[in-house]
Amino acid sequence: MSNGFKGLRLHNTLTRTKEDFVPIDPDNVRMYVCGPTVYDFAHIGNARPVIVFDVMFRLLRHLYGDDHVTYVRNITDVDDKINARALRDFPDLPLNEAIAKVTKKTADQFHKDVAVLGTLPPTYEPRATEFVQPRADGKADMISLIQSLIERGHAYEAAGEVLFDTGSMPDYGELSKRNLDEQQAGARIAVDAHKKSPGDFVLWKLSSPEEPGWDSPWGRGRPGWHIECSAMSAAYLGEVFDIHGGGLDLIFPHHENEIAQSRCAHGTAVMANYWLHNGFLQVEGRKMSKSEGNFVTINELLETEKFGGRNWPGEVLRLAMLMTHYREPIDFSVRKLEEAENTLRKWKRAADMAPTETAPVPAGVVEALSDDLATSAVFQLMSHLANEAASDARAAAELKSALLFLGFQLQAADVDEDAVAGAIAERLAFIAAKDWASADRIRNELLEQGVQLKDGKDPTTGERVTTWEVRR
Repeated sequence: MSNGFKGLRLHNTLTRTKEDFVPIDPDNVRMYVCGPTVYDFAHIGNARPVIVFDVMFRLLRHLYGDDHVTYVRNITDVDDKINARALRDFPDLPLNEAIAKVTKKTADQFHKDVAVLGTLPPTYEPRATEFVQPRADGKADMISLIQSLIERGHAYEAAGEVLFDTGSMPDYGELSKRNLDEQQAGARIAVDAHKKSPGDFVLWKLSSPEEPGWDSPWGRGRPGWHIECSAMSAAYLGEVFDIHGGGLDLIFPHHENEIAQSRCAHGTAVMANYWLHNGFLQVEGRKMSKSEGNFVTINELLETEKFGGRNWPGEVLRLAMLMTHYREPIDFSVRKLEEAENTLRKWKRAADMAPTETAPVPAGVVEALSDDLATSAVFQLMSHLANEAASDARAAAELKSALLFLGFQLQAADVDEDAVAGAIAERLAFIAAKDWASADRIRNELLEQGVQLKDGKDPTTGERVTTWEVRR
């Protein structure tokens, strides 16, 4: 790396400043990211944090070593809609087993989709249902955390609920920078008279005889939303860890309430030292919603023609997401996907010129990513390497290493053999007519697609023969 490399620097939402990253333990750098609720297929807004924090995971592994980074991304399968469907469809099974059956299809599809997006699996991927009740292995669980909050004077029972007492925490609201009297209840909470403060939020709520639930000291019920991530992060990363990530929409109430629960249950000054949030996503200039008709799942982009009249390769989606800095809002559009596809094709074609020997990841790539994941600077460098690749094998090799480091594959192109044969026949007709410009145009178009033409002569007849191969 160059002499100017200053190490990893991250924009910390908690302090609203860019800070030097100093891990608690360099031998075990720990990161937690909020994962999907597997009630339905994941949408493209869900894809953004998955891709962004995959790049962060790759960077941390590069800086600290593959075996010295622990990445936890949860699966939320505790949800009233999921619970109700589990009780309806599998009434004779234990609740956790019924939920597993209900969510198997959506969870399996999520894993398939994000693999196509080029993401590495996290170190651990806990499911919320596995952490509701005390565990045989002694890892943190939701009920035990709630009991600790009650014992420490930070939670109370009222009207069949256990609620967090926001008034018991003097600096509640530090992440979102909201004053306590400005707080509104979270997405799953109704503001009722039994609360000490409107901002108090549910830790545990009772289930009616018709509703699914788990046994607890406060009766048969189910956990609130926020306590899930407090339990799962503590189970694998400890009471205080390095990085907590997620979408900007989770700052309040979810992450704010995670912090409150975790700090007050454990008696710690912080939950995580660095909070990272990716920006909002809109589709073709509008907020994505089913009512707008622009709600698109990852699977629909990959396998159907819903968006732009065609399906899109996963790595094109990946690049399109990374072309905008992770903290900025992104307008996801057909034009952006087309730009990403063209850029990726040029990079791969240039990288194919590399020798078989591997090159280290370019120092400039690592330095740019270490500046709060400055992907635009990374891509400028990669475009420069692509321009130099034809005359500089080292540039081609570095570009190849950069692509692989960022999660892009360098496999042979998918080729429509009938289309290639048709293009060759058309080109031969242009040659016979001495229309050299049109013949060259077809050759260049095929080369853009990774198809290299080779002209020769039939040894018997002496006629022109054109063969082709995928350029690697």
